[in-house]
Amino acid sequence: MKNFILNSRLFMVVLLLPFITSNLFAQNAKLDIFDNKNQVTWLGVDFSEVRFVGPASDWGDAIVKTPTEMRDKYFPAWNDLILNEPNAFKVADAINRSEIINDISAITTVNNKTDKKDIFTEDISSYQSLNESAVARMVKKYNLKDKNGIGFLLIAEGMSKGKNEASYWVTFIDMHSKEVILTKRMTGKASGFGFRNYWAGSIKSVFKSMKKEFKHWE
Repeated sequence: MKNFILNSRLFMVVLLLPFITSNLFAQNAKLDIFDNKNQVTWLGVDFSEVRFVGPASDWGDAIVKTPTEMRDKYFPAWNDLILNEPNAFKVADAINRSEIINDISAITTVNNKTDKKDIFTEDISSYQSLNESAVARMVKKYNLKDKNGIGFLLIAEGMSKGKNEASYWVTFIDMHSKEVILTKRMTGKASGFGFRNYWAGSIKSVFKSMKKEFKHWE
């Protein structure tokens, strides 16, 4: 009798295995960032761990920049610029999409909570100080509520006055589990008139590079 029950359970497992495997495959397929049929949500640029390499006095137009000014003025200004000027900041093009969803609320919350006194540094090693593990830890802190599907964001790592460029981690996540699907460091050259636009140019540069490279990441 016991053997019969055991064999019956084994038979059921074998019978259901194709359906379980198929279901798992379907879930994974939904998170394929290279399939342009899969919708992507642009989450914004996370500046919570960024370092500005060079004395604060070197970053000002007329006055010395402060960490508070960066957090309250420029972090939202850079994120808003991407949304308000879609023809200049072609987020969808960067990932081979015709359109994307925009929702930067989670990243805005993280940026608003930034409270670091050492945001400016003369330590050149701070320009690229994050790694994949650090990115994964940062993503876990996002409040994505009941969001599902693929989220796309940039994590700002460093902005170098000497190099006139910025370093970012291009990151794709499963918004439901907050697991990183793919993260890759990229740098972008700064360009543009005025402080805001000049460093926003580095974000634009990353998107342009992504448009050329993205299909080769698969």
